[in-house]
Amino acid sequence: MSTRILFCIFLLALSISGQVHAQEVQTPLKIGITNVPPFVIQTDDGRWEGISIDLWKDIAEGMEREFEWVPLGFNELLEAVENGDIDVAVGALTMTADRETRFDFSHPFYQTGLSIAVPPVPEQSLLGSLKAFISWQFLSAVLALGALLLGVGFLLWLVERHRNPEQFGGSAAEGIGSSFWWAAVTMTTVGYGDKAPVSLAGRLIGLVWMFAGLIMVASFTAAITSSLTVSNLRSGIQGADDLPGKVVATIANTASQRYLEEQRVRYQTYPDLTSAMVSVAKGETDAIVYDRALMQYRNLQLGQQKLTVLPGVFAEQLYALALPDGSPLRAQISQEVLRVTEGDSWEGIRAAYLGKE
Repeated sequence: MSTRILFCIFLLALSISGQVHAQEVQTPLKIGITNVPPFVIQTDDGRWEGISIDLWKDIAEGMEREFEWVPLGFNELLEAVENGDIDVAVGALTMTADRETRFDFSHPFYQTGLSIAVPPVPEQSLLGSLKAFISWQFLSAVLALGALLLGVGFLLWLVERHRNPEQFGGSAAEGIGSSFWWAAVTMTTVGYGDKAPVSLAGRLIGLVWMFAGLIMVASFTAAITSSLTVSNLRSGIQGADDLPGKVVATIANTASQRYLEEQRVRYQTYPDLTSAMVSVAKGETDAIVYDRALMQYRNLQLGQQKLTVLPGVFAEQLYALALPDGSPLRAQISQEVLRVTEGDSWEGIRAAYLGKE
């Protein structure tokens, strides 16, 4: 009698356990998300899209699991996954040693890092170069050189007009014009030899002007080159080594701020990425250092204030999905991450939100 009762209790417990297990399988997964474009974006009509959203949808389809979104703030998201209140955290979570002690990570799905964006670089064109010839910087250099040549010529005319009337005589205008011509050809080392001083004072002036002319040609060439290329210069920043001495925009309490502090680079913090990037476009700061993927996405929305994102990354980071410590879903989700990221569609997903490199 007791054996039969125990057997019935065992069958009942087995049945209940099976029903509970079946219910667990059917229960939709709770997927924690936080708004972080372009990985997680909430549209105007309330839908969710982005790189991480598209990734998870593909993973869930491969796992044949239903799910429901659980929107949370960033700090709340980390606490929820640590406490096991959600099954998976989806977003742009960087894999760090500290976080690994609090919860588990899937296989990384995105490799990124910090990059530098500088003011937009205008495309070089023939018209742009021609416009530089009418710039005030160019005209002022030409006028200054002309005034110097006239001054040297006038001085030579004063000492040569009586001693050498054949070459520097005639009316004052003719004599000064001849001496102006001599000063110009002497400075440029052309030296046609059609005019030359004969007096001692004139030859001393000529000797001094020959050596001074070498310096004048070099200075004038530098001034002209500067006037023609100033509009095509970036800001002297080609990489991370050029940041010291510049004012760099960034976001407070981020990896980019910590990097700038460690490198002793002067920086200015802004409340959000858009305002930081606009400060560079307006010339308030020299450059911005931030996560490359996030800057690429935001840069597509800046229109005429679009920056130039320099190639290359530093302080590299890996993004992954986060799960509660010891989650039985970790192995299966990691396999699905590899399947999606190695597939042909993954490059298209990235390009849709970040544009092509």
